[in-house]
Amino acid sequence: MIHAFAARALWPAFLVGGLVGTHFAFQSSTPLLWFNVVYLCVVALIALAERLMPYENDWLQPDGETFNNVAHTLLSKGAVQLFAAIGASLPMGIASVLQPLTAPHVGLWPDHAPLALQVVLGLVIAEFGLYAAHRIAHENLFLWRFHALHHSVSRLWVVNAGRFHFIDSGFKIALSQIPLYLLGAPLSVFLWIGAVTAFVGLLTHCNIAVKTGVLDYIFSTPRLHRWHHSKIIAEGNTNYGENLVLWDQIFGTYFNPPRDPSTDIGITGRVSPHFLGQLIQPFSRKGARQILGKAPKPASSPAVEQPAVAIDEAAPSP
Repeated sequence: MIHAFAARALWPAFLVGGLVGTHFAFQSSTPLLWFNVVYLCVVALIALAERLMPYENDWLQPDGETFNNVAHTLLSKGAVQLFAAIGASLPMGIASVLQPLTAPHVGLWPDHAPLALQVVLGLVIAEFGLYAAHRIAHENLFLWRFHALHHSVSRLWVVNAGRFHFIDSGFKIALSQIPLYLLGAPLSVFLWIGAVTAFVGLLTHCNIAVKTGVLDYIFSTPRLHRWHHSKIIAEGNTNYGENLVLWDQIFGTYFNPPRDPSTDIGITGRVSPHFLGQLIQPFSRKGARQILGKAPKPASSPAVEQPAVAIDEAAPSP
């Protein structure tokens, strides 16, 4: 009974707990510091739960990628998010200072609505950009070479939730945040969307035997994301939503059959085993062919390389 209760309670408890902690962090005099404290606490609790009630026991075994996962989270994805935050907040700050000297701002954003409603609206709009960027990264071979890094893992757990190439992260952030900026969304909305994305991202990768039930029709849950990491085309090219699955429902890419997701995940290609190599690999022709699972092109071949064809992980969605 305790296990059954925990399976249904842990996912919403971690998400709500993280967001409640974020609320108090944002009210403090050092919001960034306390948000990171909350974030690390949630990471530690998820990691503990993964040991106590794992979805897949084999995913508890080391895969030699922990250092790379942490490095990508801090240096690749983290750096892109930092630059995006500066890029969003600096113009807003300048505009607020110069506002008395300029014409009144006329924006489409509902500034006077309660912050919670603004965050929900912002989340839906940002999610469309995240959905589009994610889907394009699967259907376009050039972008797949960067996104494949995220799918190259052989197990899902909390530590590889932030395993993204900086080009992949930048593309997602651009498509999700630029519309909000153009609509005039305030900085607080950007911050809250970032917080929601951070905690949902941790939970989609968690190796915990959770039962999310009706939440699978609203949020991107571990169950849905495990389908997304499948090697099978018809399963892997689905469930692109990062926080919500609204746009998957609308565009027909929602996938949640009544059976347990496969634990056979990964890509048919190969990525470098080293952090710096993983960053550089997609930029060379040889590295791209390795990622796409193609044989090396003979150096003496005079033939012109034909346009690449879709392979398992990069084929257009069904």
